[in-house]
Amino acid sequence: MAPITYLNRLHLGEGVLRELPAELALAGIERPLLVTDPGVVAAGLLEPVLAALPVGMAVAVHDGVPSNPDEASVRAALHDYQKHRADGVIGLGGGSPLDLAKAVALAATHPEGPLARYALVEGGLSRITAAAAPVLAIPTTAGTGSEVSRGALIVMEDGRKLSIGSPHLIPRAAFCDPELTVGLPPSLTAATGMDALAHCIETLCSPRDNPVADAIARDGLRRGWMALPRAVADGGDRAARRDMMLASVQGALAFQKGLGAVHALSHALGGHAAKPHHGMLNAILLPHVLRFNAPALGAALPILAEAMSLPEDAGSISGAIAALCLHIGLPAGLAALGIGEEDLPAAARGATRDHHHQTNPRPAGEADYLALLREAFAA
Repeated sequence: MAPITYLNRLHLGEGVLRELPAELALAGIERPLLVTDPGVVAAGLLEPVLAALPVGMAVAVHDGVPSNPDEASVRAALHDYQKHRADGVIGLGGGSPLDLAKAVALAATHPEGPLARYALVEGGLSRITAAAAPVLAIPTTAGTGSEVSRGALIVMEDGRKLSIGSPHLIPRAAFCDPELTVGLPPSLTAATGMDALAHCIETLCSPRDNPVADAIARDGLRRGWMALPRAVADGGDRAARRDMMLASVQGALAFQKGLGAVHALSHALGGHAAKPHHGMLNAILLPHVLRFNAPALGAALPILAEAMSLPEDAGSISGAIAALCLHIGLPAGLAALGIGEEDLPAAARGATRDHHHQTNPRPAGEADYLALLREAFAA
């Protein structure tokens, strides 16, 4: 059975920012660096967080996080961390600010050098110690689940998008207020929501044995499948926003069981110069990967079908996912994201080196991945 390590505290519901002072004290954070992105600032979501901090707390704000954090952006935030003499990080935003917060917590406390040495595929798990600075996470999207996970996706200097991960990087506490997602545009609601659904679906398809993860992913998929089209159609639907926040958290709690080819391929494409959105990549790839994996899905197939209220066959499930993506305004093919056909062979090679490649239910090689990418490109 895969290890089960659900370690952080989760505050879920409207108004949970009131718990921020207590969690800062528990984490021993007195001089936080708050990392976020320009979109969060423009949406007015920074002010309520600053207002929730203890009176007089010295906080520095780094608001330049890009949509796909790279080593240069980690160094820029690290400079602000050191200048402020910070002792912890608050991540505010979607997966990018939350991942960058973890990377800064690592870089500030570990030997200097390329971040790739801390990547999972480079044996970095054993190099990350309890010295990592404490992190608190405040998500403003419902998709990545980075607020409850141990990993952070960073584009390395060599162009690879790799995951650095360790239990020492799990945020000490997460503040999941669905109200913070109400103003998210429909396109981002759709893309981040499909990321959450992909986490739940790939977890259920993973060949590893973890019934606890399966139960969490099953409920997350059921909630997300029903709520996502409602949240896209009406951003003010509080019940849909709450269920999407739950689906996001549940997907990330469960995916330590292992994901699969969808994420192996999306990670390989994530370092592309066009900076494709991770959730959109997952949405485009998911139907193709499900059809490829169909012969190996076994007991996962009826679980997926039941959670999604669909017929018990992979074709119906993959077709329903493709139809949902079109219904909520997501592109059907990779070309729409600025990816060229000439980029596909390198992505296929890269996917075979991603750690999620190892837990795809059906063994796949470079040729299989290239065929999947060509299908997704032409869709």
